[in-house]
Amino acid sequence: MSEQTRSFGLKAWSRRLVAAILLAGQVIVHLIRGKIHWRNTLEQMVAVGPESLLVALLMSASVGMVFTIQVSREFINLGAGSAVGGVLAIALARELAPILTAVVLAGRVGSAFAAEIGTMQVTEQIDALYMLKTDPIDYLVIPRVIACCLMQPLLTILSFTTGMIGGVFIADSLYDISNSVFLDSARNFLTPWDMVSAMIKGAVLAFLLP
Repeated sequence: MSEQTRSFGLKAWSRRLVAAILLAGQVIVHLIRGKIHWRNTLEQMVAVGPESLLVALLMSASVGMVFTIQVSREFINLGAGSAVGGVLAIALARELAPILTAVVLAGRVGSAFAAEIGTMQVTEQIDALYMLKTDPIDYLVIPRVIACCLMQPLLTILSFTTGMIGGVFIADSLYDISNSVFLDSARNFLTPWDMVSAMIKGAVLAFLLP
């Protein structure tokens, strides 16, 4: 790669970063002012939440089962089979559930948002909003940000629950770890803050998504 190409790529990346920061600042200012199109927001919540639910649950169930398979084998050899549920619960709550749910939303919802707004830009629909004295930030961006920030924490909790169900199934059927032992371990390892932090992480990642 030549020096000129590298320099051009760095400048393009810097412009995108500055544009993203400026857009985030505009979103925060508009949210503080309370300029929200609630009807558009509800439509986006449907697109972000219920329509992404199946993919998120399938992903979390698969992750919970695979994680349990990998961890149970080693923990049983070490005589710590009763801790498998707690380890899975901690991993899902602190990292896996919020991050993987955000990845699902970024792939499904983020790409759809980008394609939709890009099409509106090409067909001059955004210019039409300016002509109608409607701020595109209020009409297009704010509803999507609110929808993602509200739906992502809920999807995170549902993903956590589904991942735990998948882990319980594998632990009981393949490794003879009873459901009560598995769930008691999860209850002992988890704290209320773990679930709160999972929802906060989900909301922060969702704010960055649109």
